[in-house]
Amino acid sequence: MAEESSEKSKIWRIVLDVLKPHEPSLPEFAQKIGAIEGVEGVDVALVEIDKETETLKITVDGSLDYPEIKMKIEEWGGVIHSVDEVVVGERAGK
Repeated sequence: MAEESSEKSKIWRIVLDVLKPHEPSLPEFAQKIGAIEGVEGVDVALVEIDKETETLKITVDGSLDYPEIKMKIEEWGGVIHSVDEVVVGERAGK
């Protein structure tokens, strides 16, 4: 029964506050996130930029594996400052 419950509690949206270096570029960074297995859509907004870093608000939709997303962002030089929103459960229309 616990297994069935976890099947229905999939993360399908997560909003992250991320700090990253200027490279990779914003489009490349978004494409890399979009290429992660289970990701169906990515919205990356630039919040702040300084001499060496960019602060981003990233919204990711799909059948998501947060540890995988976090690991990849860190591989590309980013740091997750906070998880600002998480939506789990059944997606409407799916």
